[in-house]
Amino acid sequence: MDRAAFAAALAQRLRASGVPVSLTAMAAFTDALALAPPERVRPLYWLARLTLVDRHQDLEAFDRVFETAFGDALLPVDPHARRHGQETDAGSPEALTPVPGEGAGAETTAGLPWHTLPRVSAAADDDTAGRALPELLPSAMARIADTPFDELDAAELAAVGRWLERSAHRWPTRRSRRLDVAPTGHRVALRETIAASRRTGWEPMELQHYRRVRRPLTVTLLCDVSQSMQSYATAYLHLMRVFARTRHAETFAFSTSLTRLTPVLAQQSAAAAISQAEEQVVDRYGGTHLAASLRELLASRHGNLLRGGVLVIASDGWDSDEPRALAAAMVRAGRRARRVVWLNPRAGAAGFEPLVGSMAAALPYCDAFLPAHTLRELPAVFDAIAGDPVSSRG
Repeated sequence: MDRAAFAAALAQRLRASGVPVSLTAMAAFTDALALAPPERVRPLYWLARLTLVDRHQDLEAFDRVFETAFGDALLPVDPHARRHGQETDAGSPEALTPVPGEGAGAETTAGLPWHTLPRVSAAADDDTAGRALPELLPSAMARIADTPFDELDAAELAAVGRWLERSAHRWPTRRSRRLDVAPTGHRVALRETIAASRRTGWEPMELQHYRRVRRPLTVTLLCDVSQSMQSYATAYLHLMRVFARTRHAETFAFSTSLTRLTPVLAQQSAAAAISQAEEQVVDRYGGTHLAASLRELLASRHGNLLRGGVLVIASDGWDSDEPRALAAAMVRAGRRARRVVWLNPRAGAAGFEPLVGSMAAALPYCDAFLPAHTLRELPAVFDAIAGDPVSSRG
């Protein structure tokens, strides 16, 4: 049996019934099928339920899909999940597995609904009598994937930061003049081929090839921390921190002036980095001088890093400077940078049009224009930064 195809088919049916199934959950189900191949319906039911379902309200829909797929074998498998007309309903104490350490006065629904993990919150006192049952991060991230960053709390934004650290693997590169030996390539490496033939009696049995070595590009990120971007600033600081922890990126924040944040954001602790970054930007949540800040970057010693690199600007485009001033700065930046990527969280709104003067002036000089207002949109940001340059600039 093709386990991956089986998992994908079951996940597709669940999604069609309204049960959210993430790619991580599908991978966990596939791994579970490999580790413990079920020989009967009952083990298969629990493998699927424990890996694909993480919300109690989805159990009924899951049972319907499973019953449709596997006949009448569901009722003896899990009589507690559906109690239509039976003695015990899903909200009764018999349908819940209690969590150790709960007091007698705790609400019944605070227990563990038939092995479905609840959201864990830290208690006011540091009581370690009971064991916390943490929720799997992929499932938690799937629930907030489409929630705008301005609606997330501090804990959820911190979770977004941790997800970003694990997800940012691709880095923009360019072909250099240096050649390296590789199994495949466009040029035969004659010297290396002759050297390898010494092991086969000087008969060249396998050709060696040259290919161009790819060098990492420098990424420069500018984040707008003015009043209009206050609700998105923390999420974008987490994004900038992912790049700041490498050797090939520079990060800046601006409101009325430009502030370099690379040393601060490169710290090991994400909480300390974000906190100190917010304190270092003394003009945060004030006015916006986007054009002046971009000119300041171009005139500084860090402006040379834009040559052949990638420039990322995170801003809603509301600027106190004249639109033509921003257009002139964007022309200079576009001549230096290999790619210009603009992140505007307001672009995710339905019916959005870049009617703000500064945004309309800057848009023709952008290679990519992305909303980047939810977690689901961030992979497109990494693709735009790491992708090939777009030739259709305005």
